[in-house]
Amino acid sequence: MTSNADSGRPSGKRAVGSVGGHSSLWLRLLALSASAAAATVAITCVIAAFMNGGQGALSAAFGAVLVMLFFGISLLIGHFVGRSNPSGAVGLFVATYFIKVVGFAVVLFVLGAPDWLHARWFLIGAVVAVVFWQAAEIYGFSKARLQIYNDPADPKGGPDVPA
Repeated sequence: MTSNADSGRPSGKRAVGSVGGHSSLWLRLLALSASAAAATVAITCVIAAFMNGGQGALSAAFGAVLVMLFFGISLLIGHFVGRSNPSGAVGLFVATYFIKVVGFAVVLFVLGAPDWLHARWFLIGAVVAVVFWQAAEIYGFSKARLQIYNDPADPKGGPDVPA
């Protein structure tokens, strides 16, 4: 049986899981997500400044920075722990998530809301940052080349084939 379909791009010698060398998936996701969130929050801050002045813009930026810190810590943990202990990274993600939620809640309750904070723009800035951060992260993961299966054994009797 034959096919007229194009076979597509030939497989290369590039390593699965990395693009162009030793770059880290986690750091690439951090850069992609942070830039997407920052760009959209900048637009949000301009709108907030137009509607409520500097107080609105600063409040939107503050909400976004907290969200970006929250998510950025997780990606940095993935970068540093994932290299040495990939299977333990998930457990550390869960523990860190709990610590972050409790920590941020304690800080916000202890410090309280500053007088200059505009609650509506704080919430809008945080929501915009979450939506665009997560969208960029999903996009980044969808483009990642991660090896799922082991490479096939060497048929010439290499180190993977028992003698």
